[in-house]
Amino acid sequence: MKKSGMLGALLLSIAVIFAGCDGNNTAAPNASKSNDSPKNEASKPVAGGVHSDSKEAPALAKLVEEGKLPKLEERLPVAEDVMVEQVVEEIGQYGGDWTMAWTGPGDKWAVGQPTEEALFRFNADGTGVEPNVAKSYEVNEDSTVFTIHLREGMKWSDGVPFTADDVLFYWEHMLTQETFGKKIYDAYYSVDPVTGDKALAEVKKVDDYTFTVTHKYPSVQFLERVAIDNKWFFAPAHFHKTILPEFVGEAKTAEIAKQWGYEDAKAFLVDTGYYYWLHPQIPTLRAWVAHTDPNSDQFVMERNPYYWKTDAEGHQLPYMDRIVVTKIQDPSQILLGTLAGNYNLATYGAKDFTILKENEKKGDFRVLQWTQPGWTSAGIQLNQTTKDPKLRQLFQDIRFREALSIGVDRNEITEIVTNGIADPVQASVPEGVFGYQEGWAQKWAEFDPDRANQLLDEIGLTRGKDGFRTFPDGSDLTLTDIESSTNADAFLELLKKYFEDMGLKFNVKVLESGAYNDMKYANEVPINTEAISVANVAFRPDTLVPLRVITPWFGHYGLYTESGGKEGVKPEGDVAKILDLWSQLKASSSKDEINRIANEIYKVHMDNQWVIGYAGPTPALVVASNKMRNVPENAVWADEFRSLGHGHPAQFYLKQ
Repeated sequence: MKKSGMLGALLLSIAVIFAGCDGNNTAAPNASKSNDSPKNEASKPVAGGVHSDSKEAPALAKLVEEGKLPKLEERLPVAEDVMVEQVVEEIGQYGGDWTMAWTGPGDKWAVGQPTEEALFRFNADGTGVEPNVAKSYEVNEDSTVFTIHLREGMKWSDGVPFTADDVLFYWEHMLTQETFGKKIYDAYYSVDPVTGDKALAEVKKVDDYTFTVTHKYPSVQFLERVAIDNKWFFAPAHFHKTILPEFVGEAKTAEIAKQWGYEDAKAFLVDTGYYYWLHPQIPTLRAWVAHTDPNSDQFVMERNPYYWKTDAEGHQLPYMDRIVVTKIQDPSQILLGTLAGNYNLATYGAKDFTILKENEKKGDFRVLQWTQPGWTSAGIQLNQTTKDPKLRQLFQDIRFREALSIGVDRNEITEIVTNGIADPVQASVPEGVFGYQEGWAQKWAEFDPDRANQLLDEIGLTRGKDGFRTFPDGSDLTLTDIESSTNADAFLELLKKYFEDMGLKFNVKVLESGAYNDMKYANEVPINTEAISVANVAFRPDTLVPLRVITPWFGHYGLYTESGGKEGVKPEGDVAKILDLWSQLKASSSKDEINRIANEIYKVHMDNQWVIGYAGPTPALVVASNKMRNVPENAVWADEFRSLGHGHPAQFYLKQ
């Protein structure tokens, strides 16, 4: 497990995750190929089913009997458009709660990712995208026109029909108007291969269940980019018409915001337009719908009676009645709660591997190891645009980055921080993942404190009587790492020891996640331990290409790009080269050309090592109660694939 080869064949195919003009999307049991007429292919029944004869949850059947809810066939899409979700082990049983913990509504994605329903999602092995909310699609010969079909009869959680009007409303009144604080996603721009000019796509309704996205120039990877950039390409128009200023006026929106507990109307629109799953008032397409206020000590989501997926035998999903999320003050409470049996599904990093494995039998749970395409499990990012000009010059000096890399003993880091699971290697693309470069993992990876000190001396960082180095002008030099509720205490303690051995003062500040994000966007985070994990830069460039403010290493280079040069720091040198390569990639008309350019981006990162790693990737640990079934034993844990959501939790169930 310690070898980088643990990623295995599961990710080997990510190098070719491109659904180009031929539309060869590896189909889910119900997904039609892109050039076929819209249809579904039901998955085969799974042997060993233990479900009752009922096709819906008992509580819903009772509501139907009482006349409080329409019959199941009236709540689902038309028969041929129902999405059939393939189960992992067996047909499940209805009932029970999925219990988990979180630190509060600031940790929005803890429930956001597992419950997400995207227009298109990555398929099980990560080799392409498949329709999800969408039923099917067609692509024209030059990848400029994408015709997308929705599921006839599909409904929002409040029973209102979901149609192409909800897509057009989102596009015209929310996304392009930036009402929820997000700029138009890069996925919707195509690039002129000659001039590099960008053009925004056109979205048009064909009929109630069909719409087209038309690009001016070829957009070979449009579907993959939508599956990452803009997963929900829709919104409940009937709800948002009641709160958006465009429809009710600025004063009314401000009044409604205050009724919801928001002093700022803009923050209200961001939360309701982007983090909508946290609010009981907002209709959704998810398997579970918010039932309580997210600020409560216990946040509850209940099953969606109009959920549009079934298992292979026609039982409406989800199997579990509720998701019950208990607010905690200290992240360590999650581990204690799991050991005590309070949480039946939780996720962990490698540092907890030993204690979890030792308690599997006693705690009646199993530790599943999901593959991560990460670069490192213990590393740092140096902000190349940090505000302090002397620190910025230092961070941009490749000799300084090399010194920080070779001045730390990776063997000790891996043994203490990852329980010996990871390899003592540099932050790099793991073998078996697209972008792998021979020798990258060994770059600056050998512990050599003498050379590290020699490099620091060459830069002019002289030691004072107290043993600590100063800038060449004699002023104080302190490296400050700013974290958001870190779980990397052991790693940072080791890092502090090695940095101070080199004569470098090193401080750590831990902030609440909201305050940390504010500082990151203000370019006030000089050093951070955020991980780089990306299956393919062509699909998810955010962490490797400075397109917006998101990743600490490039800081306000991203703001410069995002603002069109009006704000931020103008990229130069190899950072500018990355942006140029990205423009070329966006304008490419073939899969091979995209792969070639993406590989060049990785090589620029290898040459510069803006992200320094001290331990190779480790698996994500998914700890499931032995009663919690249909959880995949191994899947790809990546943000692109929605982490735990890649296991399709609507088909998880509690075995009685």
